[in-house]
Amino acid sequence: MATARTADTRPQIKGALVRRLVDTQFPQWAGLPLRLLNPAGSDHVIYRLGEELSVRLPRHAGAIGQARKEFQWLPRLAPHLPLAIPVPVGVGAPAFGYPWPWAVSRWLDGEVATVEALADSSRAAVELARFLAALQRFAPEDIPGETIRDDLTGKPLSDREHATRVAIAKVDSVFDTAAMTELWDAALSAPGWDRSPVWFHGDFHTGNLLTVDGHLSAAIDFGGLGTGDPACDLMIAFTLMSADSRAVFRDALGVDDATWMRGRGWALATGLNAYTSYAAVSPRVAAQTTRQITQALIG
Repeated sequence: MATARTADTRPQIKGALVRRLVDTQFPQWAGLPLRLLNPAGSDHVIYRLGEELSVRLPRHAGAIGQARKEFQWLPRLAPHLPLAIPVPVGVGAPAFGYPWPWAVSRWLDGEVATVEALADSSRAAVELARFLAALQRFAPEDIPGETIRDDLTGKPLSDREHATRVAIAKVDSVFDTAAMTELWDAALSAPGWDRSPVWFHGDFHTGNLLTVDGHLSAAIDFGGLGTGDPACDLMIAFTLMSADSRAVFRDALGVDDATWMRGRGWALATGLNAYTSYAAVSPRVAAQTTRQITQALIG
């Protein structure tokens, strides 16, 4: 019942509302056709606006800071990165009963990356390593404002301790409990990041990568963008890659043993969270997270 009540508090986002928001706040795009993208993800409702733009509206309070964060940082990041990223062109204000900021960004063509197409690709592994290396090198002059700084500060893996232990217990009939516990203990015990904070994507998995003609073309959805320990971005090695391409990726990025172990921990924790939350209602998520957990256990 608690879950149902929480879901009922989420705003109803219909095409008529989005049309009204766009036409009143961005009259230069008034009348451009709107088309709902489905499925759009768990955090946002996404509409394509004309041929060159997209409109993204948070579904829940946990995603409400993304529009302004991306508007501030993605235009600064884009010139430094070897893959395209969505560049916001406007942030809309709450109106007409919709309670949160929302964003209009440049549309990026492409298909979502798949394991079937790219798992064994050494080229893709190197491209992803180069993208993360470039992101980690990005060094803006400053990070203005305490609120923005707090929003960008990465959380340690240990913050997931309780939830991950609970999830391991919940799935003991599906996955190897002893192996998961051993990995989680090792990840938490690994030495922490002892260098200067670097930038990370924060949600770097197959669903946030696009391809064109079988080649990686773009990284999207930077709601988790932040600074700190980059180990969280290593989850891409376990959501997308095979053991052989993982080795190529790790070598190209130059990942040390401790960071790799923390990355495995992030893959396990996030995979378990998604599996326990969505696997029962989404076969697609069940398959993706089963692979993520299994590959994290392999290492």
